[in-house]
Amino acid sequence: MAEPIVYVVDDEPAIRDSLAMLLRSVGLRARTFAAAREFLAGYERGVPACLIADVRMPGMSGLELQETLRATDAALPVIIITGHGDIGMAVRAMKSGASDFIEKPFNEQVLLDAVHRALARQPPTAAVSASRAELEGRVTTLTSREREVMLLIAEGRPNKVVATRLGLSTRTVEVHRAKVMEKLQARSLADLVRMAIACELIQP
Repeated sequence: MAEPIVYVVDDEPAIRDSLAMLLRSVGLRARTFAAAREFLAGYERGVPACLIADVRMPGMSGLELQETLRATDAALPVIIITGHGDIGMAVRAMKSGASDFIEKPFNEQVLLDAVHRALARQPPTAAVSASRAELEGRVTTLTSREREVMLLIAEGRPNKVVATRLGLSTRTVEVHRAKVMEKLQARSLADLVRMAIACELIQP
């Protein structure tokens, strides 16, 4: 069986190099590209692989790249890297079938875990792979305000926007958000988005 490839597409050389070094340090084969179209020209179909792509790049964005791959029936798991201001785009990517999204600055182990899951096509976490009934049971433990906060955050709204929308302080939203994550057993914002999609609280 061919050795899996982890493709890295990012327009920032420092990020490409650091990701390639991290992946190779754990024995993974990495290939880097500075642009989405460059990657599409060099992508080897039929070889086990996953893709790490920055959501915001000149020319074709990571989201557009993901949609292009879907349109060509490329069964390639995509991990989106996102800056704080691009969470809404990352949520769109999740709704379109992204394997995961990782916020910058990312924890190296979190990224490696996401890569290994993508290569093995495994569910993201035990928390998210729980049955829908179990997830819905967790949602019922939320207060009405926590549920409001959850839905807005799962749609990719920043804390400040949620605070303005609900007439709360940003600090209060942060407290509610922490409670939501705890009650739902979500380890990351990506987990929270998956749960909301699984329970049909937001549309994929």
